[in-house]
Amino acid sequence: MPVSTFVGATAVRVIGALVLGSLLTGCKPEPVPEKLPRAVNVVRVGAPDTVFGNSYSGDVRARYEAALGFRVGGKVTERLVEVGDAVKKGQVLMRLDPADQRLGADAATDQLAAARANYEQTRADLSRFRELARQGFISAAELDRRKAAFDVADAQFAQARAQLSLQRNQSDYTTLRADHDGVVTALQAEVGQVVDRGSIVVRLVRPGEKEVAISIPENRLKEVTRGREATVALWTDPSRVYKGRVREIAPGADPITRTYTAKVTIVDADDGVQWGMTANVAIAGDADAARAVRLPSSAIHQKGDQAAVWIVNPSTGDVKLHPVRVGRFADEYVAVLDGVKPGDAVVRAGVHRLFEGEKVRVLAEAAR
Repeated sequence: MPVSTFVGATAVRVIGALVLGSLLTGCKPEPVPEKLPRAVNVVRVGAPDTVFGNSYSGDVRARYEAALGFRVGGKVTERLVEVGDAVKKGQVLMRLDPADQRLGADAATDQLAAARANYEQTRADLSRFRELARQGFISAAELDRRKAAFDVADAQFAQARAQLSLQRNQSDYTTLRADHDGVVTALQAEVGQVVDRGSIVVRLVRPGEKEVAISIPENRLKEVTRGREATVALWTDPSRVYKGRVREIAPGADPITRTYTAKVTIVDADDGVQWGMTANVAIAGDADAARAVRLPSSAIHQKGDQAAVWIVNPSTGDVKLHPVRVGRFADEYVAVLDGVKPGDAVVRAGVHRLFEGEKVRVLAEAAR
């Protein structure tokens, strides 16, 4: 075989081997990536929720509040206080125009003077006629008439005195004074406004005991009793929790809302609790509820009559199904009475897709 022919055949075989090798190399399967554990969100169990139960919103009020108004009608001429002012008993708050009352007092004074003069005249006449009757110059009937005239004059004199006292009181009623020490929380009249007798113009509260007024639905009324303990948290600072106690429950329902007003005393109120603030009141439940922890309803794995939750093992990263005893459901939460402890990481969603011992990775964690 010629040399050129041999070299050409050899070259073809080498090129064919290289092409075949590259083809075999290109068909080699890529390595399969390792499957990641299932991702889960968990909720970290906290301390037992001692007030797990019903929570109500209300506003902070003073236990003793007075709605003050004038005892006469008239035009407001002076307003001497502002909202938030601390006032003392007897301090002047507002005044009305006293012109009409002064005219009435002047008229009553004149009527009293006339009645006094008539009284003095009839008393002197009665004294003289008694002497004439003793001497036999007038009849007993005439003396009786003089006595009756004196009695009328005496009654008119007393009436005039009372009328003058009344008119003087009316004049004094044009000045509104504080009945007790307190703080002004509302003003409902301004200078120049004409107010009716008895209309509320100032609200005055006594400093000291504070409470929250809440509304209880009919279906939860049995859960709230007088003297029951509660906790109060202000919207301005939810982290600060105050002790409360149910002081009063209305005997009848509101005709519009069909709820019962309850007043909860804030036992340890401090300066941070201001009138008018919005607060959440949680009424303490029964003994089981006092030991309960609150978990999302989506964390409960229900199989037949048995409830359970998946708890993530922090050291191995796998999950285990723990039976639990549940109590009352409230909105999106459930009271777990037994089966978990503080610090447990409970899977909060997708609980029906897990299996015993499955490895998981925690994506997000929330504190209960």
